[in-house]
Amino acid sequence: MRLGSLFGVIGTLCAIATSTSIPAASPDWPKTLTLASSSPGGTFYILGEEIARVLTEKLEITVNHLPTQGPAQNVKLLDIGGAQLGMISMGVIVQGWNGTGDWTNHKQFRNMRALFPMWGSIFQIVALRRSGITTLAQLDKKRIGIGARASLAGVYAPDILKVLGISAEAVYASTESINADLLSGRLDAILTMLGTPVPVIQEVEVKEPITFIGLSSEQIEAIRKAMPELGPAKIAAGTYRALEKDYATIGMFNFVVGRTDLPDDLAYQLVKAVLENQPRLVKVNSAASEILPQNVEKNTFLPFHPGAVRYYREIGISIPRSLVPTN
Repeated sequence: MRLGSLFGVIGTLCAIATSTSIPAASPDWPKTLTLASSSPGGTFYILGEEIARVLTEKLEITVNHLPTQGPAQNVKLLDIGGAQLGMISMGVIVQGWNGTGDWTNHKQFRNMRALFPMWGSIFQIVALRRSGITTLAQLDKKRIGIGARASLAGVYAPDILKVLGISAEAVYASTESINADLLSGRLDAILTMLGTPVPVIQEVEVKEPITFIGLSSEQIEAIRKAMPELGPAKIAAGTYRALEKDYATIGMFNFVVGRTDLPDDLAYQLVKAVLENQPRLVKVNSAASEILPQNVEKNTFLPFHPGAVRYYREIGISIPRSLVPTN
């Protein structure tokens, strides 16, 4: 090979090596990571799978996707090291941090730091059109599928129904199974607090017409007074076949959080990898359209990981001093 050709090959190889925006795995990084999501059929689960794939490819370490019951279980897994990354709703984070949720048994879970924003989990109730159920009052004494007990709906739905004065039987099961139970008549309605569109609701309405059961402005106000961490939310008309007009409801934002002992450079690179590959996630589920750097402002409570703070500052996003850990 001539010297000029050799230099050309070397130059090409160097260009390839330096073109990637994320370096090869550092020797002091863990060999694997585990990302805790939710039960199959939910938005957490579906996008959790793809986030794990993105991170595995871009970080050059194996990131395993772990199905769980949902946010409350994810907080506990992070605490004991059963997962290093978790998909968690802000209200559940607040309950875990302060030890106020029933599921915490008064323990404060503080081994977690915010990494990047996900999307809003939105309260929605649907029934089959043939059931004739069109109002919340008609759900009194009925069977409502809520999902896993440690899911966001599992944590919040009983209290929400209590505020609304609805005495219904809450049925806890996987997101996938409540789909089948609604269609078979074993459930009268399903209640979810997930990113939209919710895959199981889409699957149901492919098979049968459904009705969205809405909240009045007075009901929304009463719920927010009792649980101020829940904010107003809306599902746009056309998101589902059955939605011919906007659906006013409540919801809260979700974040991927990591253990405090994640190496700073690893936290930096994984935040960078996800946010720079967001269009790929949107192709899997449109809820990922909210995975945007500016949505870090949705977190007003949990300290950010130092590696995440570094990334946001580099792209010009300021993190409040109160959310920058000092150790």
